[in-house]
Amino acid sequence: MCSLAYIGFGANLGDPEDTFYKAMEKIGTLKWVYLRKVSSLYKTEPVGLKDNGPEFLNAVLEAQVEMSPFDLIYDLRKIERALGKNHSHKSDRSRKIDLDLLLFADKVFSSDTLEVPHPRMETRGFVLAPLAEIAPDFVHPGLKLTIRELLGKLGPEELRKIRLFKAVNKLEGV
Repeated sequence: MCSLAYIGFGANLGDPEDTFYKAMEKIGTLKWVYLRKVSSLYKTEPVGLKDNGPEFLNAVLEAQVEMSPFDLIYDLRKIERALGKNHSHKSDRSRKIDLDLLLFADKVFSSDTLEVPHPRMETRGFVLAPLAEIAPDFVHPGLKLTIRELLGKLGPEELRKIRLFKAVNKLEGV
């Protein structure tokens, strides 16, 4: 059974743009995953970092998948490790790569290893701006609002933290 999944990308160490293209290429080679869309790349101010790291590069990928969300997140974690993320990484630290499963079809669930939709995504411009670019009318299954509506609810202080870095017109490198 095919499901639509949205995968968030974030990085602020090393060469984040190069890491993004490498991650996209690796995701595109996963069995049972077909990449359909990719957002532009956005530069964003760090949120909640204790190490005062540099700006992040963020994007969102849309994929058609024929696997469970648990299998997909398992594969995404393997890609993160292959691209330099330490298994003991703390979420309040700068990172070379972060891949998050933001949405998986119309599913809402929480387990010890995965929560879908991704927690707090509705308050984070660095998630909503690229997601709204490729899926503005997708309805958040828990909140019953479109991504465009969620983005419109963000305050100007959150939106000022996000700026377009580079338009990605196709699935480059995949």
